[in-house]
Amino acid sequence: MSELHHLSTQQLITGLQAKQFSSLDLTEHFIKRIDALDSKINSFITHTSETARAQAQAADEMRAQGDKRPLLGVPMAHKDIFCTQGVLTTCGSKMLHNFVSPYSATIVTNIDKAGMISLGKLNMDEFAMGSDSSSSYYGAVHNPWNLEHVPGGSSGGSASAIAAGFIPLATASDTGGSIRQPASFCGLTGIKPTYGRVSRFGMIAYASSLDQAGSLGRSAKDCAYLLQPMIGHDPRDATSIKHDMPNYVQDINEAEAQAGDKPLAGLRIGVAKEYFSEGLNAEVDQLVRAALQQYEDLGATVVEVNITDPEITLATYYMLAPAEASSNLSRFDGVRFGYRCDNPKDLIDLYTRSRSEGFGPEVQRRILMGTYSLSAGYFDAYYIKAQKIRRLIIKDFDDAFAHCDVIASPTAPTAAYKLSENLDPATMYLGDVYTIGVNLAGLPALSQPVGLTAAGLPVGLQLIGQHWQESKLLTTAHLFQQRTDHHLQHSAIAKETV
Repeated sequence: MSELHHLSTQQLITGLQAKQFSSLDLTEHFIKRIDALDSKINSFITHTSETARAQAQAADEMRAQGDKRPLLGVPMAHKDIFCTQGVLTTCGSKMLHNFVSPYSATIVTNIDKAGMISLGKLNMDEFAMGSDSSSSYYGAVHNPWNLEHVPGGSSGGSASAIAAGFIPLATASDTGGSIRQPASFCGLTGIKPTYGRVSRFGMIAYASSLDQAGSLGRSAKDCAYLLQPMIGHDPRDATSIKHDMPNYVQDINEAEAQAGDKPLAGLRIGVAKEYFSEGLNAEVDQLVRAALQQYEDLGATVVEVNITDPEITLATYYMLAPAEASSNLSRFDGVRFGYRCDNPKDLIDLYTRSRSEGFGPEVQRRILMGTYSLSAGYFDAYYIKAQKIRRLIIKDFDDAFAHCDVIASPTAPTAAYKLSENLDPATMYLGDVYTIGVNLAGLPALSQPVGLTAAGLPVGLQLIGQHWQESKLLTTAHLFQQRTDHHLQHSAIAKETV
């Protein structure tokens, strides 16, 4: 029982069905690990252990009565950006330090309906604004592979909790790489679906045209299991799109059953020189290129494509995302919503101090950037021009996909850096240089582990797909993972027993 946290989602499901262990056994195992080891990681903001135990007992009873839901009784946890009825939902901010949501996000409701057990709410960069999970009001998150290093952001709590063996699966959100970059830094697989595939209802907004929820796990198949109940049209979300409903796990199983010696024969992988330019760490470059060679050994063909210069994409993103943040976060003013300062002298003092005290430095910085780009005299020169460039970025991806099935790149230009480095904002923003184009274009993308640096830190490879092609990304990564063991490596914390 001591190795339960090393099992895949498929193995957990099989074990529950075969009565090798109960849901309550699983839940107690993970709670014990969280209680013993999370003081080193700081991955959780809120624990819901007692509720989880009750859910687990109910799941065991339902399974005994013949309930066949595959995920029934499997533990997980939610990024603290998703509203959860009756549970503290902070978004990692002092602004929401006492907000207990009166309703649940659609994906939380859907995952509850699938019978999964929630162990709590996970730490994150404040309002999802950051790339290292150090801006949280509740303290920085540490990387289970090396506690002196960051886990990536903004979904660092989700990634670190899985990598530490505290949970098998977690929800996450991705506005500019916040699922994929932590997956890369923590040796996990993470998928950001097509924009509109997953409802945003109940997800606290950062940038509404870019935000999308997704799943994190140790493997592509793990991600597929959790993503399945999350997808679907939601009339409460104006950006939710009606589209065919795939069965991701079934697609993976069928692809595996049909796989021969060259399971990826016929797959064209586009590689753009723009993604392998100056600024890419040499070890990351080497490991990603070695993985591409492994893909070729499995039958795939690597072809050259061209995409928008990542520096242009970066500039476009950091004009549009803060503008949307400025608008979305205006509701947190101490009157309508959010933290309120003590003893304000007048209305202006109330507004000023509530927002200054409630928001951290990075959130304030992005609000100011966004407000500036939306202000009279600058709107056309900055915001409108960035929207026009966004259209060109989408066209460049469309042109590239005329020559390939998926596009591959490094997920991040480096492995996880030290928490003590305290990167300046501009340097931190460069960590998103390979991931943000996907969000601007609304495309699905996945990060998968492809090895460790000499210092023992994970590196990820990003696969980008065409709209609605999550199954292709998941099956491609799964077939790669069937022939490699990068995703089976364990962090130092995950190897600890309690």
